[in-house]
Amino acid sequence: MTTPRLLPAPGPARLLALAQLSNSVGDGAYYVTSALYFTHVVGLAPAKIGLGLTLAWAVGSVVGVPLGRVADRRGPRGTAVLLALATAAAVASFLVVRDFVPFVAAALVYATAQSGLSAARQALLAGLVGKEERTSLLAHLQSTLNAGLAVGAGLGGVALHYGSEAAYLSVFALDALGFVVCAAVLWRLPAVAPVAAVAGERLAVLRDRPYAVVTLLNTVLLLRMPLLSLGIPLWLTERTDAPAWLVSALFVLNTLGVMAFQVRTARSVSGIGTAVRAVRRSGVLMLAACAVFALSAAVGGPWAAAAVLVAASVVLLAAEMLQSAGSWQLGFDLAPPGRIGEYQGFFGTGVTVARTLGPLVLTTLLVEWGTPGWLLLGGVILAASYAMGPAARWAQKGSTQAASGGAISPSSA
Repeated sequence: MTTPRLLPAPGPARLLALAQLSNSVGDGAYYVTSALYFTHVVGLAPAKIGLGLTLAWAVGSVVGVPLGRVADRRGPRGTAVLLALATAAAVASFLVVRDFVPFVAAALVYATAQSGLSAARQALLAGLVGKEERTSLLAHLQSTLNAGLAVGAGLGGVALHYGSEAAYLSVFALDALGFVVCAAVLWRLPAVAPVAAVAGERLAVLRDRPYAVVTLLNTVLLLRMPLLSLGIPLWLTERTDAPAWLVSALFVLNTLGVMAFQVRTARSVSGIGTAVRAVRRSGVLMLAACAVFALSAAVGGPWAAAAVLVAASVVLLAAEMLQSAGSWQLGFDLAPPGRIGEYQGFFGTGVTVARTLGPLVLTTLLVEWGTPGWLLLGGVILAASYAMGPAARWAQKGSTQAASGGAISPSSA
C-alpha cells in the first residue's frame, strides 16, 4: 500500500502524526457544531458562550507556559499523555453541562489542557527528532491536522443535518474518544528524559525580552488566521457580488492546499536565516492578497468577483504556508535547549491572542473600513514580517549566550 504523502516515515514521526490525526477528526466535528450545541441544546445565550470561551482561552494561554515547563522538567511524554486525557475529560463533561457556570469550568479545563498539550507535544517532538528535521515534521503534522479537520467537519455537517440532541452528543463523544486515542498513541512513543532545573531559574521565558518581541511579531502575522472563518465570509457576503456558497469553497481550497503543499514549502526552511526570509516573503504576499481581496469589491458580476476572490485566496494560501514554516523554525531555534516546552508554551500564546482579538480587529478593518482596512491590514503584516529579522537576530544572540552558560536577562543582547 502506498503511504499517503501527508504522513512522515515510520517511527516516532509517524506516531506523532497519527496522534495529531486521532484528535483532529473529533476537533473538526466539534468546531462546526459546538456553537449550535451550546445555544440550541444547552440553552446558553451567544454572548455568554463568547464570554466563557474568551475567559477560558485567556486563562489557558497563560497556564500553557508553566505547563510547558512541567513538560521540560517532568518529561514531555508523560505530561502530554496526562494532558490529552484531561482534554478528553473536559470534552466529555460537555455532555452533561446544562448551565453557564459548569460550562465555564469545563471550558477552562479544556483550554488549559489544550494549551499545555500543545507545548508538551512540541517539547516531545524536539526530544525525538533532530533539529534539522523539526520544521519538516511540523509541516507533516499541519497537513495531517488539516486532513483530520476536514474529515471531522464533514462528520459535523452530518450532525448538523440531523440537528438532534443525540447527533450533537455523538460529536462530543467522538472528540473525547479522539483524545483518548491520542493519549494512547503518544504513550507508544519513546520517553524523552526530563531536563534538570537550574537553581534560581523560574519561567525564564517571561524575562526573555527578545523572544517576547519575536512572539509579539508572530502574533501580528497570525491575524491571518481569522480571515477564512470570519473576515473573508463577512467581506464576501456584504461587500462583493460573489455567491455566498463560495465561502465554503474557499475554505476547502485552503485546507486542500495546505495538505498538498505545506510539506514542500517547508523544505526551503532549514535555519534562522531561511526562516526570516520565508516570513519576509509571506509578508509581501499577504499585502498582495489583501490588495486583491479589496479589488473584489470593485468587480461587477458574481463570477468575476468569485474569480478575484479565488485568486486572492491562492496568494493568501502561499503566504500562510511560508509564514507557518518560518515561524515554526524560529519558535524552536530561538528557544534555549532544555526549555523547549516552556518557550513553546509562551510562543503558542500568539495563536490564542490572534484568535481572541482577531475577530474584533478584522470586523473593524474589513467590514467597516473596506478597502483602506484591507490595505492597512496588509501593511501592518508586511511591517511585522520585515521587523522579524532584527528581532530574530536579537533573540538569537540571547539564546546563544544562554546556551553557553550565561543566564538570560532582560537586557541580554
